[in-house]
Amino acid sequence: MATEITLTDQFIDLEHERGAHNYHPLPVVLDKGEGVYLWDVEGKKYFDFLSAYSAVNQGHCHPKIVQALQDQAQQLCLTSRAFHNSAFGPFAAFITTYFGFDKVLPMNSGAEAVETAIKIARKWGVKKKGIPQEQAQIVVCHGNFHGRTTTIISFSDDQVARKDFGPYTPGFISIPHNDIKALESVFSTNKNIVGFLVEPIQGEAGIFTPDEDYLRNVQQLCNDHEVLFIADEIQTGIARTGSLLAVCGNCSCESSCLRQPDTFAAPDILILGKALSGGVYPVSAVLANHDVMDVIQPGEHGSTFGGNPIAAAVATAALNVVKDESLAQNARKLGQLFRNAMNEYIKNSDIVTLVRGKGLLNAIVINDSPDSGTAWNICMALKENGLLAKPTHGNIIRFAPPLVMSEDELFSCVDIIIKTLSTFEPN
Repeated sequence: MATEITLTDQFIDLEHERGAHNYHPLPVVLDKGEGVYLWDVEGKKYFDFLSAYSAVNQGHCHPKIVQALQDQAQQLCLTSRAFHNSAFGPFAAFITTYFGFDKVLPMNSGAEAVETAIKIARKWGVKKKGIPQEQAQIVVCHGNFHGRTTTIISFSDDQVARKDFGPYTPGFISIPHNDIKALESVFSTNKNIVGFLVEPIQGEAGIFTPDEDYLRNVQQLCNDHEVLFIADEIQTGIARTGSLLAVCGNCSCESSCLRQPDTFAAPDILILGKALSGGVYPVSAVLANHDVMDVIQPGEHGSTFGGNPIAAAVATAALNVVKDESLAQNARKLGQLFRNAMNEYIKNSDIVTLVRGKGLLNAIVINDSPDSGTAWNICMALKENGLLAKPTHGNIIRFAPPLVMSEDELFSCVDIIIKTLSTFEPN
């Protein structure tokens, strides 16, 4: 008897035939989302424990964000920045006040925002620091993930993203993450450094959280050596780690921590994306104060869609949801509950060696080689049990549910995870 071809099979086969093979997704075809839940084309319901890599912090299809999209789309969608529009100015005032900066340069994707920050830092170095033309250096960290454009992969040590795509863009120095002595050393021996680009918590590398005082020490070193501190908060920002920004330290804030210098490691350039729109529309942003942002002049950088009216309306609504629904505080509380539960399981586990993270950005380390298929197989089993997650770096599973999750829903997910993991424990 011939095997029945399911709807899932049909969609996957069509994508495989007609789409570029630049991703390796779990074999599930999603059709609907609401809050913390997703449904596939067969009607099966899942907990989302990835949140589109932290783009859906506000939950799927949040009604206030969707309404903002609909309202603006019926009025004005796009003019390009060749003209002013009635949405961008109010958004620029809103987001700069929200995060405590003077100016914003809007883009669409996270990678575009990183590229923007690199350009700003390099020109700032030439105009404000007197670095010779084409000599500006930017320090980055081993294990970083800032995107996959040609410039960004030039300073990546992820060979999957990098190999065969050269020649590479020069101008970057890579040092270990969470190593303040290495940063001080490179600053002291190279006078052409204009910026230090860093993820406050390394996401793709496996949710590596630095020492408590690392970011404040980074800020101080950057100040001392006249180097721009560039914080890539594309994944960690917008309440994901239990604060509005990961650079906010340990305060469960709902607004900028600039008034709390003891906890806030203030970056000179802040890069945002993903949850800036709640996953409803591509929006990213680079924020800085006048002395940095004003080096950019007309014609030197831009995007047809950057700062468009829909993006402005959606991002404003998305940020209001974060504040109105206390999502940073919820992420902080639920994240601690999650790590407590997983640490209790790990005490008697042979398959899981470690849980780490902050807020609702967490990962478990599977007791197997990164080259093994164990983490992938666990994610496949989690899918069968109604929870969607994805491995990173082979033997690490990232867990990042929408921040609108309730305590009861969290513990339902913990039960699914523990039940699934227990089937992989050695007899």
